[in-house]
Amino acid sequence: MKKTLSLTLTLAMSLIACLPARAQDPATPQQPTAEDVAKQKAELEKNAYRLLDQVIDESQALHLPENRVRIQLTAADLLWDHNQERARSLFTQASEGVNEIARNSTPQQGNQRGPMPDRRAFALRQELVLAAARHDATLAYQLLAATKSTAPTQTQLADSRNQRQQLNAEDNLEQTLLGRVAALDPKLAAQNAEQMMEKGQFPRSIGEVINQLQKQDADAAAKLADKTIKRIEAANLLSNNDASNLAQMLLNPGPRLPAAPNATSPSESKTTQTTGRTPVLEVSAYTDLLSTVIDAALKATSLAQNNQRVVTLAGRNGATPNRGPNAQAQNNQPTQPTDAEIEQANARRLLAGLQVALPSIDLYLPGRATAVRQKLTELGMADPNRANMAQAFNVLQQPNADAESLVQAAASAPPQMQPRIYQQAAAKAIEEGNTDRARQIANDHLQAAARDSIMQRIDFKEMAKKAEGARLDEIRQNLARLSSDSDKVTLLLQIAGDLQKDNPKAQLQVMEEARQIVTHRAASYTQFEDQLRVARAFSTIDPARSFEMLEPGITQLNELLSAASVLSGFEVNIFRDGEMTVNNQGGSGLNSTIGRYGQELALLAKADFGRSETLASRFQFTEPRIMARLSIIQGALGVQPAGQPNVFRNFGAAGGNFVIRQE
Repeated sequence: MKKTLSLTLTLAMSLIACLPARAQDPATPQQPTAEDVAKQKAELEKNAYRLLDQVIDESQALHLPENRVRIQLTAADLLWDHNQERARSLFTQASEGVNEIARNSTPQQGNQRGPMPDRRAFALRQELVLAAARHDATLAYQLLAATKSTAPTQTQLADSRNQRQQLNAEDNLEQTLLGRVAALDPKLAAQNAEQMMEKGQFPRSIGEVINQLQKQDADAAAKLADKTIKRIEAANLLSNNDASNLAQMLLNPGPRLPAAPNATSPSESKTTQTTGRTPVLEVSAYTDLLSTVIDAALKATSLAQNNQRVVTLAGRNGATPNRGPNAQAQNNQPTQPTDAEIEQANARRLLAGLQVALPSIDLYLPGRATAVRQKLTELGMADPNRANMAQAFNVLQQPNADAESLVQAAASAPPQMQPRIYQQAAAKAIEEGNTDRARQIANDHLQAAARDSIMQRIDFKEMAKKAEGARLDEIRQNLARLSSDSDKVTLLLQIAGDLQKDNPKAQLQVMEEARQIVTHRAASYTQFEDQLRVARAFSTIDPARSFEMLEPGITQLNELLSAASVLSGFEVNIFRDGEMTVNNQGGSGLNSTIGRYGQELALLAKADFGRSETLASRFQFTEPRIMARLSIIQGALGVQPAGQPNVFRNFGAAGGNFVIRQE
């Protein structure tokens, strides 16, 4: 009997040992290995380049040359690391397209000021050159030269204003390119900057060149800075606007101070900045330039001393008088200012700039501080608000500025700036989780709509804080008090974000509430955006739901585009020659919304590339289909679309309204 009992116990213990772990203790999901991640990345890139080949082929059917050019330069940008030879070929094709547009364009009529060149050609040239500059500095300069405008016509030459605008636009592009090339090839940028100075130019981006060169070759950077200072000192700052502007740009950030004893890189050195820019000049060079500017600024005299007219600086190297009873000759034509008047205008401008530099003057040239202050007082320019404004802008430009530093900056800022800074301080306090401080700032310093906006954000934040303990019916009661669906969506997404970590089940319930609000057909671009925001929230936890939400929107966009094509020239004007510009940067509401859908598809492509590609193909029009596919490719390759600066300032914003062709 004992033997049988012992055998039974042994068998029972063996069975228990063989049982699986408790159901309430699920196995921890395995994390993908480095090899798995690499395979997924390789597959994603393979699909992206395959889709890019399709986009390039499809673009050949477009008849607007600017559309083909933009796709070629975007494709070249994306292909550079994968197939440099083909990328160079596409850049070359794009440059030929830019030249074709320039040759075939008809000068546009300005407002009673004569013809102006076609802005589209220059805007595309800018995109082309700056895209190439991200990869190969030499190629970028080759494209700049290859696409340079031909000699202006006699009609264009007859309009001096138009000629000046062309020269300024060309100069702005060259200056921008110099700054971009500095990060890629600082030594080449330094050579080009020196060549520009030898021609009598004073490149505004030379500070960036010096800073980039400093990281690679400190001695070369010091030599370039020294050459720059000597060029400025050799110029007449009172008659050369470019030289005086460059001098002020180099002085404004303050000097580059020596690295701290334990610093391991130049970036660890302390700086005394008066703006958000990075200091360029070492202390000795900074002091020399500051002394030169003071010499020029102290030549300013009051207007009454010499019975001078007030003149305003115009263009790059000249000035025109303010219009007034004494500003015109007997033939009623504006009179040009004399050299003396121009020099005095420049002297006063330099002196005004020294108002902000007074702390540096006190520190590095204390013997001259009294003379500067006396001159400022003599000319009625001793305005502490200027320095306070500079300090306020400095704080606003600091990405890590906290709420209290913003409040302090607002207190000393000029009155016209204070509401904006206080509103930013309150918003920052909300981000920091200090809603009591945000409420205090709003009540003490903000008025009407600005205060109401902050108060609503505070309410949202506090409701979101209580989300974990709140029931769904309580959340619905809070929603009922909000007037717009957009506000309701914003609140629900905030609550869902706070629930993400501790209560995923409740998070899904709240997000489903948000989805129910936006399931109807969009009646405005704002409602499209609300749908996209909810789809974005689902993308990280349930990509399939995101895809489901995007599909009806694409169907509706197709309908809107069809309607817009019918109404082209009547109620809407977003078409040109049957095509819409392939440009995710926007232009029209439809264009911008298509770009947003492309962004969301790009995000989802990392989870399901095939489904993203399928949804992009649902666009019935070639141009938006290409836009969405390019976004997916950029997302898959981890490339962010680069925003282009507007270097065509004198011509206004480049672009316009364009069309879509259905196929």
